[in-house]
Amino acid sequence: MRHFLDVLISWGPLGVFILSLVESLGIPNPGGTDALVLVVAIARPSEAMLAAAMATAGSLIGTVFFYELTRRGGEKFVARYTSSGRGARFSVWFQRYGLITVFIPGLLPLPFLPFKVFAACAGAMCVPRWRFFFVLVAARIPRYFLLAYLGQQLGQNSTVWLKSHGWQMAALAVLLFISLYALVRRVERQTLQ
Repeated sequence: MRHFLDVLISWGPLGVFILSLVESLGIPNPGGTDALVLVVAIARPSEAMLAAAMATAGSLIGTVFFYELTRRGGEKFVARYTSSGRGARFSVWFQRYGLITVFIPGLLPLPFLPFKVFAACAGAMCVPRWRFFFVLVAARIPRYFLLAYLGQQLGQNSTVWLKSHGWQMAALAVLLFISLYALVRRVERQTLQ
C-alpha cells in the first residue's frame, strides 16, 4: 500500500485525480484524498491549485457514478424501510433537508461525518440529480482548494494546523447545519405564502 501511495505522490495532480476518483466510487479511504492534496501542495507548491482541481474533478466523476449506482440499486431497498412509520418520516425529512447532510461532510474534512452514507441516501431516495450535483460542487470546490492553499502556504505545518483546529471545524459544521436548516425552513415558509 505504501508503494501505491508513493506512486500517487510522484504523479502529483494526476495521482490526486486517481485517488479521488477511486475514493468517490465508494471504496473506503477516509481522508486519503485530503491528505494527498496536502502532500502534493507541500511537495509541489506550484501545482497545488492543479491538484485541487484534479481532486475536485475526480471526486465529482466518482460520486456521479456512486450516486447513479445507489439510485438504481438502492431505491427498492430503501422503499422497504421507508414506506411506513419512522422510515417514511425519515424519507420525507431527507427529501427536504438531506442535502444539508451531504453538503457539510462534503465541505469539511471531519472524520466523524460519513459523506458516503449521506450520498448513498440521496441516490437511493432519488433526490433530484441537479440538486445533488449542485450541492456536491458547492462543497468540493472550496474543500480541495482551501486544503491546497493551506498546504501551499503552511507547508509541513498544515497537518498540525488542521489537527489543532478540529474543534473549530466541528463547531463550524454544527453552525452550518443550523443555519442551512433555518434557511431551508424559511424558504419553505415563503413559498407556501
